[in-house]
Amino acid sequence: MSNSDKKALVLLNMGGPDSLDAIEPFLYNLFADRDLIQLPAGALLQKPFAKMISHFRAKKVEVNYRVIGGKSPLLEWTQKQAAAIAEQLGENYRPYVAMRYWMPRADEVVKKIALDGIRDCVVLSMYPHYTGATTGSSIKDFKRAVARHAPELNCSYIEEWYDWPGYLDALAGRIEAAIDNVHDMLHNELQIVFSAHALPQKFIDRGDPYLDHVKATVDGVMQRVGDYPYHLGFQSRSGPVKWMEPETTEVMDDLAKEGCRTLLMVPISFVSDHIETLHEIDIEYRDHAINAGIHNFYRAPSLNVDPIFITAMADLVRNRTEQR
Repeated sequence: MSNSDKKALVLLNMGGPDSLDAIEPFLYNLFADRDLIQLPAGALLQKPFAKMISHFRAKKVEVNYRVIGGKSPLLEWTQKQAAAIAEQLGENYRPYVAMRYWMPRADEVVKKIALDGIRDCVVLSMYPHYTGATTGSSIKDFKRAVARHAPELNCSYIEEWYDWPGYLDALAGRIEAAIDNVHDMLHNELQIVFSAHALPQKFIDRGDPYLDHVKATVDGVMQRVGDYPYHLGFQSRSGPVKWMEPETTEVMDDLAKEGCRTLLMVPISFVSDHIETLHEIDIEYRDHAINAGIHNFYRAPSLNVDPIFITAMADLVRNRTEQR
């Protein structure tokens, strides 16, 4: 089979610093994107503010990255996901990964696809829940790269899959795996907390579907998991804007006041491990919970390359491409 008969499978994700030196420029790229965060001083001052914020935040963030190995594992996991999904799709698919805020960037990836002689491309956002801040920004970025470097490339885009049955099955399976690690005597007091990445509140106010998508995922997963009390919070706030509520730590505090002593944390908007799971949840939230009196803290394993998840994504690509 010639390359012109192959399809590119491109997974889009946020990206993360691949070294300690990359932290500040990565943060700058993130804060400079007005699709993600609109700093209050306006578009003209976005980049100067982004430069200042990233400089001061980098020192704190560096400490966290040192604890998890000195870099983000997000690229490695996304590459493994792309390879595994493409393998299930068959030999006519070739995997690629494009990151929004760090390497490999969309321009580089589109050039590589064109150089490889591929004419057709399926672009899969690895954010299950659509928001203009993540999927919207990443797809706009990829389309700009296509227009610049390979306007002849025929692309189809998969922008959301928050209610895809295979995804819900995979996430439920991760939760059930975590519950299996909870002592039988603690099951009756177990509380589940889904933790989604927060968005600036103005995104929701203007009609962004992210919150509705997250809630639909939680409902679909809990229909599969069974009769446990569950809650939803939002994590990873950064920048001087109003964010979605309640914050995940506030949910934990309220549960602790009500006497909760056993908690299972479920990262809901992340499909692979990175700084928000490995440090924010596994270290910061665990410490917060224990200090609040929640002595039994568990976290559902991330999807990463879980076989059920990989099969679900391959089925999703087949389904969406056949529809088109």
